[in-house]
Amino acid sequence: MRATLEVCVDTLEGVETCVEGGADRIELCSALPLGGLTPSHGLMRAAAGCGVPAYAMIRPRQGDFCFGAREVALMVDDIAAARDAGLAGVVLGAATHDGLLDEAVLSVLCAASEGMGRTLHRVIDTVEDRLAAIDTAIALGFERILTSGGALTAIDGLSALKDMQAHAGERIEIMVGSGVAPENAVAISERTGISAFHASCGISVPTDARLAAFGFAPQTERRTSAEKIRQMKTVLESL
Repeated sequence: MRATLEVCVDTLEGVETCVEGGADRIELCSALPLGGLTPSHGLMRAAAGCGVPAYAMIRPRQGDFCFGAREVALMVDDIAAARDAGLAGVVLGAATHDGLLDEAVLSVLCAASEGMGRTLHRVIDTVEDRLAAIDTAIALGFERILTSGGALTAIDGLSALKDMQAHAGERIEIMVGSGVAPENAVAISERTGISAFHASCGISVPTDARLAAFGFAPQTERRTSAEKIRQMKTVLESL
């Protein structure tokens, strides 16, 4: 199976850089420093026409993944916006307070996104039984799961990632993310059997000091790098 690279971005510049660098898929977000929130409708429309399949993160706020009825309704509307914009898919996740995937909420979100691609995001890294969660995701019709194996970084979750890949088999794609880089992608693949990768491919750049002083920007920010995307693609072609 050919190794693939999904790149997460939260700006139009990031989308354009993914095209330039040759990313296989885009995870489209806002607020990446918070783990990614739902992008604007305008950014969805721009990404839909970029030529690279783009999936919109559907997450209405920062914090946990336990959503109330009004938040679920908002997420359903955001899924409709992603569909109307012409995006290839959506990225979903919901959990209960007792450490399980929230099948009831996910069923509603999956029904709303019927016919679109669906990725289960790293909510799976917060649940107690990730192997059972894989079975739930399969039953709900997800096509892939993004995970770091329950660890803060993929390198720290290698053993769990290997178990998750073995459990999933050919039933669903396991995509590894968090701390993935050209320097460790081969080792991750060899240790886990995973060939789908998710990364920011970002570099830190200073921002305008005056804007930072006003609170309009951080002192430094992460920007997507076409060169890093190309480096990752070159490494993945060797797998």
